[in-house]
Amino acid sequence: MTTDTEEPTLTIDELAARAGVTVRTVRFYGTKGLLPPPVLGPRRVGHYGREHLARLALIEELQHQGMTLAGIDRHLRQLPPDLTARDLAVHRAVVASWAPDAVETVTREELERRAGRPLGDEDVERLVAMDVLRPGDDGYEADLGLLRLGVGLLDVPLSQEAIFAARKVLLEHSRAAARELSRLFRGEVAERDARDVRSLSAHIHPLVVQALLTAFQRSLKEELGEWLTKPSGTSGSD
Repeated sequence: MTTDTEEPTLTIDELAARAGVTVRTVRFYGTKGLLPPPVLGPRRVGHYGREHLARLALIEELQHQGMTLAGIDRHLRQLPPDLTARDLAVHRAVVASWAPDAVETVTREELERRAGRPLGDEDVERLVAMDVLRPGDDGYEADLGLLRLGVGLLDVPLSQEAIFAARKVLLEHSRAAARELSRLFRGEVAERDARDVRSLSAHIHPLVVQALLTAFQRSLKEELGEWLTKPSGTSGSD
C-alpha cells in the first residue's frame, strides 16, 4: 500500500481486491469519470494509489445510501480536486454516519469478499474481539458499518490491547460530548413548537457530526505533530 505522498503501486486487480469490488466495476467507474485515471507505468500498465482506493470506498458508500450514479457524479464534482486519501476517508465517515445500523449474516467467503482481502483465523478472531463480527449458526453476523474500519485496523501496528483502549476512550468521550450537546440543544428548544424542534434537529444533526469530525481530525493532527516533532527522550507530559 502507498502513503499519501508515494507513487501509486496497485494494479487494477489489486485495487479491486482491496476495495472489495470487481475489476469490471473499477473500469466502469473509470469510464463514467467517477474514478481518476491510473498513472501509466512501464508497458503502459496502469497503477493506482490510496486516493483511488479511498474514492472507491466513498462511491460504494454513496451507493449504499441509495444515491444514483448521476447523483454520485454531481457529489464528487463538488469536492475539492486535491483531496488526499485521508480527506476522502473523513468525508466517507460523514456520509456513513447517516446509514442505518446494518447487520447481516454472511458466510466466510462473503465476509472475505466484503473485506476485500483474505482473512485468516487470527484476523477473524480479532474482528470478533472488536465486536465487528459475531459467530452465528450460519456464518457470522457482520456489522457492515464497522467492517471496513475493523479490517483496516488489522494492518495497524498496534497491539489489540491498545486498540481496545483507544475504542474505550473514543466511546467515553463521544458519549460525553453527545450528552452535553443534547442538554444544550434541549434547553434551546424547550419552549418551541414540536415542528420547530424536529426541523432544528434535522439541521443540527449533520452540522454537529461534521463539526465533531473536523474538530477531532484537527486536534489529532496537532497532537501527533507535536509528538513527532519533540526531541527524542522528551517526556510527553507537561
